[in-house]
Amino acid sequence: MSTETSSVSGSVEHNAVAPLVEVEHLTTTFKVRDAAGGSAGRLTAVDDISFAVRAGETLGLVGESGSGKSTTGRSILQLDRPASGSVRFDGVELTGLGHRELVEMRRRMQMVFQDPFTSLNPRMTIGSIVGDSLLAHGMSSKSERADRVGDLLAMVGLNPAWHVRYPHELSGGQRQRVGIARAIAVQPDFIVADEPVSALDVSVQAQTINLFESLQDELGLAYLFIAHDLAVVRHLSDRVAVMYLGKIVEIADNDDLYGSPAHPYTHSLMSAVPIPDPTIERNRERIVLTGDVPSPLNPPSGCRFRTRCWKADDRCAAEAPPLVAVSIGHHVACHYPEA
Repeated sequence: MSTETSSVSGSVEHNAVAPLVEVEHLTTTFKVRDAAGGSAGRLTAVDDISFAVRAGETLGLVGESGSGKSTTGRSILQLDRPASGSVRFDGVELTGLGHRELVEMRRRMQMVFQDPFTSLNPRMTIGSIVGDSLLAHGMSSKSERADRVGDLLAMVGLNPAWHVRYPHELSGGQRQRVGIARAIAVQPDFIVADEPVSALDVSVQAQTINLFESLQDELGLAYLFIAHDLAVVRHLSDRVAVMYLGKIVEIADNDDLYGSPAHPYTHSLMSAVPIPDPTIERNRERIVLTGDVPSPLNPPSGCRFRTRCWKADDRCAAEAPPLVAVSIGHHVACHYPEA
Protein backbone atom coordinates (compact mmCIF):
# COMPACT_ATOMS: atom_id res chain seq x y z
CA MET A 1 0.00 0.00 0.00
CA SER A 2 1.31 3.44 -0.92
CA THR A 3 2.42 6.15 1.50
CA GLU A 4 -0.48 7.82 3.33
CA THR A 5 -1.59 11.21 2.07
CA SER A 6 -2.05 14.11 4.43
CA SER A 7 -5.67 14.81 3.47
CA VAL A 8 -8.58 13.08 1.87
CA SER A 9 -8.44 15.33 -1.19
CA GLY A 10 -5.04 14.11 -2.21
CA SER A 11 -2.66 16.76 -0.89
CA VAL A 12 0.64 15.07 -0.17
CA GLU A 13 3.25 15.40 2.48
CA HIS A 14 6.85 16.15 1.65
CA ASN A 15 7.95 12.56 0.95
CA ALA A 16 4.62 11.06 -0.04
CA VAL A 17 3.95 9.59 -3.45
CA ALA A 18 1.48 11.68 -5.47
CA PRO A 19 -1.84 9.90 -6.14
CA LEU A 20 -2.67 8.70 -9.62
CA VAL A 21 -6.19 10.20 -9.47
CA GLU A 22 -6.99 13.34 -7.48
CA VAL A 23 -10.58 14.55 -7.12
CA GLU A 24 -11.15 17.89 -5.39
CA HIS A 25 -14.50 19.59 -4.69
CA LEU A 26 -16.18 17.70 -7.53
CA THR A 27 -19.79 18.67 -8.23
CA THR A 28 -21.93 17.24 -11.03
CA THR A 29 -25.45 18.42 -11.80
CA PHE A 30 -28.14 17.54 -14.32
CA LYS A 31 -31.06 19.49 -15.75
CA VAL A 32 -34.43 18.13 -14.69
CA ARG A 33 -37.57 18.64 -16.75
CA ASP A 34 -41.19 18.50 -15.61
CA ALA A 35 -43.99 16.49 -17.25
CA ALA A 36 -44.63 19.28 -19.75
CA GLY A 37 -40.99 19.37 -20.81
CA GLY A 38 -40.18 22.60 -19.01
CA SER A 39 -37.28 23.13 -16.64
CA ALA A 40 -37.77 21.82 -13.09
CA GLY A 41 -34.39 22.92 -11.82
CA ARG A 42 -31.11 21.07 -11.44
CA LEU A 43 -30.37 17.83 -9.64
CA THR A 44 -27.04 17.73 -7.82
CA ALA A 45 -25.95 14.11 -8.15
CA VAL A 46 -22.44 14.66 -6.75
CA ASP A 47 -21.89 17.53 -4.33
CA ASP A 48 -18.42 18.85 -3.46
CA ILE A 49 -16.56 15.57 -2.92
CA SER A 50 -12.80 15.03 -2.64
CA PHE A 51 -10.67 11.89 -2.58
CA ALA A 52 -7.60 10.32 -4.17
CA VAL A 53 -6.68 6.95 -5.67
CA ARG A 54 -3.09 5.79 -5.59
CA ALA A 55 -1.39 3.77 -8.31
CA GLY A 56 -2.07 0.06 -7.89
CA GLU A 57 -4.71 0.38 -5.16
CA THR A 58 -8.44 -0.27 -5.06
CA LEU A 59 -10.74 2.36 -3.61
CA GLY A 60 -14.20 0.93 -2.97
CA LEU A 61 -17.16 3.30 -3.30
CA VAL A 62 -20.36 2.19 -1.57
CA GLY A 63 -23.79 3.56 -0.82
CA GLU A 64 -27.47 3.08 -1.54
CA SER A 65 -28.95 3.45 -5.01
CA GLY A 66 -29.12 7.12 -5.95
CA SER A 67 -26.21 8.13 -3.75
CA GLY A 68 -24.13 9.36 -6.71
CA LYS A 69 -21.64 6.51 -7.00
CA SER A 70 -21.95 5.88 -10.73
CA THR A 71 -22.03 9.59 -11.53
CA THR A 72 -18.79 9.99 -9.57
CA GLY A 73 -17.09 7.35 -11.72
CA ARG A 74 -18.43 8.80 -14.95
CA SER A 75 -17.42 12.32 -13.90
CA ILE A 76 -13.83 11.24 -13.27
CA LEU A 77 -13.65 9.92 -16.85
CA GLN A 78 -15.50 13.03 -18.08
CA LEU A 79 -18.33 10.96 -19.51
CA ASP A 80 -20.53 13.23 -17.39
CA ARG A 81 -18.94 16.67 -17.37
CA PRO A 82 -18.67 18.13 -13.84
CA ALA A 83 -20.25 21.49 -13.06
CA SER A 84 -17.26 22.46 -10.92
CA GLY A 85 -14.22 21.07 -9.17
CA SER A 86 -11.03 19.39 -10.27
CA VAL A 87 -10.12 15.93 -11.56
CA ARG A 88 -6.42 15.32 -12.11
CA PHE A 89 -5.02 12.14 -13.61
CA ASP A 90 -1.28 11.67 -13.15
CA GLY A 91 -1.03 15.43 -12.66
CA VAL A 92 -3.08 16.37 -15.76
CA GLU A 93 -6.27 18.38 -15.19
CA LEU A 94 -9.08 16.64 -17.09
CA THR A 95 -12.00 19.03 -16.68
CA GLY A 96 -10.70 21.55 -19.21
CA LEU A 97 -9.59 19.10 -21.90
CA GLY A 98 -11.23 19.00 -25.31
CA HIS A 99 -12.48 15.87 -27.04
CA ARG A 100 -9.21 15.00 -28.77
CA GLU A 101 -7.15 15.36 -25.60
CA LEU A 102 -9.67 13.31 -23.61
CA VAL A 103 -9.55 10.48 -26.14
CA GLU A 104 -5.78 10.35 -25.67
CA MET A 105 -6.08 10.36 -21.86
CA ARG A 106 -8.77 7.66 -21.87
CA ARG A 107 -6.25 5.16 -23.14
CA ARG A 108 -4.97 5.19 -19.56
CA MET A 109 -8.45 5.36 -17.96
CA GLN A 110 -11.09 2.79 -18.81
CA MET A 111 -14.48 1.69 -17.52
CA VAL A 112 -16.22 -1.64 -16.93
CA PHE A 113 -19.97 -1.10 -16.96
CA GLN A 114 -22.65 -2.65 -14.76
CA ASP A 115 -24.74 -4.42 -17.40
CA PRO A 116 -22.61 -6.81 -19.45
CA PHE A 117 -25.28 -7.05 -22.16
CA THR A 118 -26.28 -3.45 -22.93
CA SER A 119 -22.65 -2.28 -22.74
CA LEU A 120 -21.70 -4.53 -25.69
CA ASN A 121 -22.82 -3.83 -29.26
CA PRO A 122 -25.03 -6.82 -30.21
CA ARG A 123 -24.16 -6.43 -33.89
CA MET A 124 -20.42 -6.73 -33.36
CA THR A 125 -18.43 -9.90 -32.82
CA ILE A 126 -16.44 -10.34 -29.62
CA GLY A 127 -13.23 -9.90 -31.60
CA SER A 128 -14.42 -6.58 -33.03
CA ILE A 129 -15.62 -5.31 -29.63
CA VAL A 130 -12.24 -5.98 -28.02
CA GLY A 131 -10.14 -5.11 -31.06
CA ASP A 132 -11.80 -1.79 -31.90
CA SER A 133 -10.27 -0.11 -28.86
CA LEU A 134 -6.83 -1.13 -30.14
CA LEU A 135 -7.71 0.35 -33.51
CA ALA A 136 -9.04 3.58 -32.00
CA HIS A 137 -5.79 4.18 -30.15
CA GLY A 138 -3.50 2.97 -32.92
CA MET A 139 -1.99 0.28 -30.73
CA SER A 140 -1.75 -2.55 -33.26
CA SER A 141 -1.78 -3.19 -36.97
CA LYS A 142 -4.55 -5.20 -38.61
CA SER A 143 -2.30 -8.25 -38.84
CA GLU A 144 -1.35 -8.03 -35.16
CA ARG A 145 -4.85 -7.34 -33.89
CA ALA A 146 -6.20 -10.88 -34.14
CA ASP A 147 -3.33 -12.28 -32.07
CA ARG A 148 -3.68 -9.52 -29.49
CA VAL A 149 -7.44 -10.11 -29.19
CA GLY A 150 -6.82 -13.83 -28.69
CA ASP A 151 -4.30 -13.08 -25.94
CA LEU A 152 -6.76 -10.73 -24.21
CA LEU A 153 -9.59 -13.25 -24.31
CA ALA A 154 -7.31 -15.91 -22.84
CA MET A 155 -6.18 -13.45 -20.15
CA VAL A 156 -9.78 -13.02 -18.94
CA GLY A 157 -10.52 -16.76 -19.08
CA LEU A 158 -12.32 -17.01 -22.42
CA ASN A 159 -11.59 -19.27 -25.36
CA PRO A 160 -9.72 -17.22 -28.01
CA ALA A 161 -11.74 -19.04 -30.69
CA TRP A 162 -14.85 -17.21 -29.41
CA HIS A 163 -13.73 -14.00 -31.15
CA VAL A 164 -16.23 -14.84 -33.94
CA ARG A 165 -19.18 -15.12 -31.54
CA TYR A 166 -21.72 -12.40 -30.72
CA PRO A 167 -22.67 -11.16 -27.22
CA HIS A 168 -26.04 -12.98 -27.20
CA GLU A 169 -24.19 -16.30 -27.58
CA LEU A 170 -22.43 -15.84 -24.23
CA SER A 171 -23.60 -16.02 -20.62
CA GLY A 172 -23.74 -12.93 -18.42
CA GLY A 173 -20.44 -13.75 -16.74
CA GLN A 174 -18.76 -14.39 -20.09
CA ARG A 175 -20.08 -11.10 -21.47
CA GLN A 176 -18.67 -9.26 -18.47
CA ARG A 177 -15.28 -10.86 -19.16
CA VAL A 178 -15.49 -9.43 -22.68
CA GLY A 179 -16.11 -6.02 -21.14
CA ILE A 180 -13.06 -6.46 -18.93
CA ALA A 181 -10.95 -7.59 -21.91
CA ARG A 182 -12.04 -4.47 -23.79
CA ALA A 183 -11.04 -2.30 -20.83
CA ILE A 184 -7.56 -3.77 -20.41
CA ALA A 185 -6.86 -3.98 -24.17
CA VAL A 186 -5.29 -0.50 -24.30
CA GLN A 187 -3.11 -1.15 -21.23
CA PRO A 188 -4.72 1.38 -18.86
CA ASP A 189 -3.44 2.40 -15.44
CA PHE A 190 -6.86 3.04 -13.91
CA ILE A 191 -10.26 1.37 -14.28
CA VAL A 192 -13.63 2.53 -13.00
CA ALA A 193 -15.62 -0.65 -12.31
CA ASP A 194 -19.26 0.42 -12.00
CA GLU A 195 -21.07 -2.33 -10.07
CA PRO A 196 -19.51 -4.91 -12.41
CA VAL A 197 -20.83 -7.97 -10.54
CA SER A 198 -24.29 -6.82 -9.42
CA ALA A 199 -26.03 -8.32 -12.48
CA LEU A 200 -24.27 -11.69 -12.15
CA ASP A 201 -25.15 -14.89 -10.28
CA VAL A 202 -23.42 -15.28 -6.90
CA SER A 203 -21.08 -18.06 -8.09
CA VAL A 204 -20.10 -16.01 -11.13
CA GLN A 205 -19.57 -12.93 -8.96
CA ALA A 206 -16.79 -14.69 -7.05
CA GLN A 207 -15.06 -15.73 -10.25
CA THR A 208 -15.25 -12.19 -11.64
CA ILE A 209 -13.89 -10.65 -8.44
CA ASN A 210 -10.99 -13.09 -8.52
CA LEU A 211 -10.34 -12.04 -12.12
CA PHE A 212 -10.21 -8.37 -11.10
CA GLU A 213 -7.70 -9.24 -8.39
CA SER A 214 -5.46 -11.32 -10.65
CA LEU A 215 -5.44 -8.64 -13.35
CA GLN A 216 -4.52 -6.01 -10.77
CA ASP A 217 -1.57 -8.11 -9.61
CA GLU A 218 -0.46 -8.85 -13.17
CA LEU A 219 -0.96 -5.40 -14.72
CA GLY A 220 -0.56 -3.06 -11.73
CA LEU A 221 -4.02 -1.57 -12.18
CA ALA A 222 -5.72 0.94 -9.90
CA TYR A 223 -9.47 0.56 -9.45
CA LEU A 224 -12.38 2.70 -8.36
CA PHE A 225 -14.67 -0.22 -7.52
CA ILE A 226 -18.29 0.91 -7.22
CA ALA A 227 -20.72 -1.45 -5.50
CA HIS A 228 -23.58 -1.68 -3.04
CA ASP A 229 -22.49 -5.10 -1.75
CA LEU A 230 -20.30 -4.40 1.29
CA ALA A 231 -18.93 -7.94 1.39
CA VAL A 232 -17.64 -7.64 -2.18
CA VAL A 233 -16.05 -4.27 -1.46
CA ARG A 234 -14.39 -5.54 1.71
CA HIS A 235 -12.80 -8.45 -0.15
CA LEU A 236 -11.38 -6.33 -2.96
CA SER A 237 -10.61 -2.87 -1.59
CA ASP A 238 -7.62 -1.26 0.12
CA ARG A 239 -9.68 1.75 1.18
CA VAL A 240 -13.42 2.42 1.17
CA ALA A 241 -15.45 5.60 0.70
CA VAL A 242 -19.12 5.73 1.73
CA MET A 243 -21.53 8.02 -0.16
CA TYR A 244 -24.94 9.28 0.87
CA LEU A 245 -27.08 11.60 -1.26
CA GLY A 246 -24.17 12.97 -3.28
CA LYS A 247 -21.74 13.39 -0.36
CA ILE A 248 -18.85 11.29 0.89
CA VAL A 249 -19.64 10.76 4.57
CA GLU A 250 -16.72 8.50 5.49
CA ILE A 251 -13.47 7.26 3.97
CA ALA A 252 -10.89 5.00 5.59
CA ASP A 253 -8.64 2.01 5.16
CA ASN A 254 -10.56 -1.22 4.72
CA ASP A 255 -9.84 -2.64 8.18
CA ASP A 256 -10.58 0.66 9.95
CA LEU A 257 -13.89 1.20 8.19
CA TYR A 258 -15.20 -2.32 8.72
CA GLY A 259 -13.75 -2.65 12.21
CA SER A 260 -14.64 0.79 13.57
CA PRO A 261 -17.21 2.62 11.40
CA ALA A 262 -17.51 6.21 12.62
CA HIS A 263 -20.50 7.60 10.70
CA PRO A 264 -23.97 6.46 11.81
CA TYR A 265 -24.87 5.69 8.19
CA THR A 266 -21.81 3.48 7.76
CA HIS A 267 -22.60 1.84 11.09
CA SER A 268 -26.11 1.00 9.88
CA LEU A 269 -24.79 -0.43 6.61
CA MET A 270 -22.30 -2.64 8.45
CA SER A 271 -25.01 -3.94 10.77
CA ALA A 272 -26.82 -5.36 7.74
CA VAL A 273 -23.85 -7.40 6.50
CA PRO A 274 -24.31 -11.09 7.46
CA ILE A 275 -21.66 -12.61 9.75
CA PRO A 276 -20.80 -16.29 9.09
CA ASP A 277 -21.11 -17.19 12.77
CA PRO A 278 -24.66 -18.12 13.81
CA THR A 279 -24.16 -17.16 17.47
CA ILE A 280 -22.79 -13.69 16.72
CA GLU A 281 -25.30 -13.17 13.92
CA ARG A 282 -28.22 -14.07 16.21
CA ASN A 283 -27.18 -11.81 19.09
CA ARG A 284 -25.74 -8.74 17.42
CA GLU A 285 -27.59 -5.43 17.25
CA ARG A 286 -29.23 -4.51 13.95
CA ILE A 287 -29.75 -0.89 12.98
CA VAL A 288 -32.83 -0.49 10.77
CA LEU A 289 -33.08 2.92 9.14
CA THR A 290 -36.54 4.47 8.95
CA GLY A 291 -37.85 6.52 6.07
CA ASP A 292 -36.66 6.81 2.50
CA VAL A 293 -33.61 8.51 1.06
CA PRO A 294 -34.58 12.18 0.53
CA SER A 295 -34.83 13.54 -3.00
CA PRO A 296 -31.57 15.00 -4.34
CA LEU A 297 -33.73 17.75 -5.87
CA ASN A 298 -34.53 18.95 -2.36
CA PRO A 299 -31.97 17.56 0.09
CA PRO A 300 -32.25 18.25 3.83
CA SER A 301 -30.47 21.23 5.29
CA GLY A 302 -27.28 20.66 7.25
CA CYS A 303 -26.37 16.98 7.43
CA ARG A 304 -28.11 15.10 4.64
CA PHE A 305 -28.42 11.96 6.74
CA ARG A 306 -30.12 13.69 9.66
CA THR A 307 -33.69 12.78 8.60
CA ARG A 308 -32.84 9.09 9.15
CA CYS A 309 -30.28 9.42 11.95
CA TRP A 310 -30.95 8.52 15.58
CA LYS A 311 -28.34 11.05 16.76
CA ALA A 312 -29.63 14.09 14.88
CA ASP A 313 -30.35 17.35 16.74
CA ASP A 314 -30.72 21.04 15.90
CA ARG A 315 -27.03 21.41 15.11
CA CYS A 316 -27.30 18.70 12.45
CA ALA A 317 -30.13 20.65 10.78
CA ALA A 318 -28.24 23.95 10.89
CA GLU A 319 -24.67 22.92 10.01
CA ALA A 320 -23.36 20.59 7.33
CA PRO A 321 -20.56 18.59 8.97
CA PRO A 322 -17.18 18.79 7.17
CA LEU A 323 -15.17 15.70 6.32
CA VAL A 324 -12.48 15.65 9.02
CA ALA A 325 -9.94 13.14 10.32
CA VAL A 326 -10.85 11.09 13.38
CA SER A 327 -7.59 9.12 13.11
CA ILE A 328 -4.77 8.75 10.60
CA GLY A 329 -6.31 8.05 7.21
CA HIS A 330 -9.86 7.87 8.62
CA HIS A 331 -12.15 10.80 7.74
CA VAL A 332 -15.81 11.24 8.65
CA ALA A 333 -18.46 13.91 8.09
CA CYS A 334 -20.50 13.81 11.29
CA HIS A 335 -20.98 16.10 14.30
CA TYR A 336 -21.37 13.06 16.58
CA PRO A 337 -19.28 10.20 15.16
CA GLU A 338 -19.42 6.74 16.67
CA ALA A 339 -16.76 6.07 19.30
